[in-house]
Amino acid sequence: MNGYNPRILLMGNPNVGKSVFFTELTGIHAVSSNYAGTTVNYMEGRFKPGNKEYTLVDVPGTYSLVPASEAETVAASFMEGGADAIICVLDASNLERNLQLALEIRRYGIPVVYALNLLDVATRHGISVNAKLLAQELGAPVVETVAVKRQGFDKLALRLEDVLGLAGSGGGCGGCASCPSVSGNADIWATAKDITRRVSTKTDAEPSLIDKLGSSMMRPMPGIPIAMVVIALAIGIVVGGGRFLRAFFLLPLVNNIIVPFFRNLFTSLLPEGMFRNIMIGEFGIFVISFEWILALIFPYVLMFYVAFTLLEDTGFLPRISVLFDNVMRRLGVQGGSLIHMLMGYGCAVPAIIGSRAATSRKERIVITTAICFAVPCISQSGALISLLAGYAWWMLPLMFVFAMLLFITVTLIAGRIVQGSVEPLMLEVPNLLMPNAKAYGRKLATRMSHFLKDAEVPMMIAIVFAALLSESGVLGVIAFYAQPVVSGWLGLPADAVVALILGIVRREMSVAPLLALDLTPLQAFVGGAVSLMYLPCLSVFAILAKEFNARIALVIGLSTIATAIFVGGLINHGVRIFL
Repeated sequence: MNGYNPRILLMGNPNVGKSVFFTELTGIHAVSSNYAGTTVNYMEGRFKPGNKEYTLVDVPGTYSLVPASEAETVAASFMEGGADAIICVLDASNLERNLQLALEIRRYGIPVVYALNLLDVATRHGISVNAKLLAQELGAPVVETVAVKRQGFDKLALRLEDVLGLAGSGGGCGGCASCPSVSGNADIWATAKDITRRVSTKTDAEPSLIDKLGSSMMRPMPGIPIAMVVIALAIGIVVGGGRFLRAFFLLPLVNNIIVPFFRNLFTSLLPEGMFRNIMIGEFGIFVISFEWILALIFPYVLMFYVAFTLLEDTGFLPRISVLFDNVMRRLGVQGGSLIHMLMGYGCAVPAIIGSRAATSRKERIVITTAICFAVPCISQSGALISLLAGYAWWMLPLMFVFAMLLFITVTLIAGRIVQGSVEPLMLEVPNLLMPNAKAYGRKLATRMSHFLKDAEVPMMIAIVFAALLSESGVLGVIAFYAQPVVSGWLGLPADAVVALILGIVRREMSVAPLLALDLTPLQAFVGGAVSLMYLPCLSVFAILAKEFNARIALVIGLSTIATAIFVGGLINHGVRIFL
């Protein structure tokens, strides 16, 4: 980690507002990376206090430097790698717990500036903190901040310059006489409690409207109606916003400008034949790549992250986890698993990785299985919306109901097959807050950047693969031998076999080829249902093998294929009986 110096570490518990600090201090100069050898993500950017430039590292949120999770291991590794200074963000509304980390940081002897954040929330809760006295107790500067209003940042930068100036002469919090000795965790907890008692006072303040709303959202009434309204609005943003962008901006751009440009270009440059068809033919790379990736998938991915990031930053997601904990426990998992399943609508890979927070291996496997069977990623959801919405208004809600029934069934079955137990819900519920616009924009931009980097290459591989299969004649041979399953059992056109082939590479590619076929409403629904349940894409299969083992990956993969074909055929023949 020596290559990161000179550097400043930004540290704190989860949900203390570190992302707002990072956004304000680094501006636009930031990149996101995985810590070497792990899947834990952190941000780093350039920060210039005074006249010297530093790398500011947004260390993953941690409760302790005594590792009990991979994120805490990464945080401890950053500390052991050394730094020029640390900005430690404290939650003034939950000071005692935050001071435990502050006291552990002090052990390392690195200059520290403490940002006493969320003072507005503490005031709402009737909590008052004496920052000057807290600075004396910690032996380091304490700056009062309200990050979402950008209050205290100028003073924070000045104090940081001070401690950086002291660093060369042995200053900072390196064990000065005013700091009490702290040797073990038990001492840290006792010291944190004692300091909190001395520096803070609490009154019986009347809860604010937003605090009342946050509490009420975790009770059945009015929590369930509020949750239903919020989820309906989020779905409306994704579906309505995605269709609007697709219909009024991206489709005209692709069909009237981009694709004609490349067709004219390659027609003038290349003679008729296989190579030109690969470029601009039915499955041409410079046709399908824009029609599928830009016009079909991108608008829904963008609108999903617009809605999901907003719900995440407000503190809504932990509240619905608490609200629906009883329901989820009836399915064999705890309410906290709902967050990972919702993440699966963005992409299954981070959702499966995020399931490490589950309380047991059994719960991880059940969550992962449900995601692979019944939770379409946002790219696949966008393709399904485009496929089904063109037939009848009720087909999309019907597919949603089907997915919910499938989710319940798979979770119940997996919960009974997988051995082990599920612990009670243990989840920190953050304050209900209005998101900071800059931090929200940064997170949204980062997620879209990750999507483009992670998904674009596999999608392009699938498109090139489709073009080669089509022009080489291999697709026709595969379609002939697959006809008993594809046409006989599933009732789909023979050309639909390309969807089953490409779906192995990327899940949305199991839907996109169906858009070019003249399907009946029944065929469209069967094709959508098969896609929903079909084999997880290669990246998901790889993460299954890494997180669990090859046997579990193989069992889940083969089970999804068998279930997709079996259930798809049942739907096809079952509906035909009544037609």
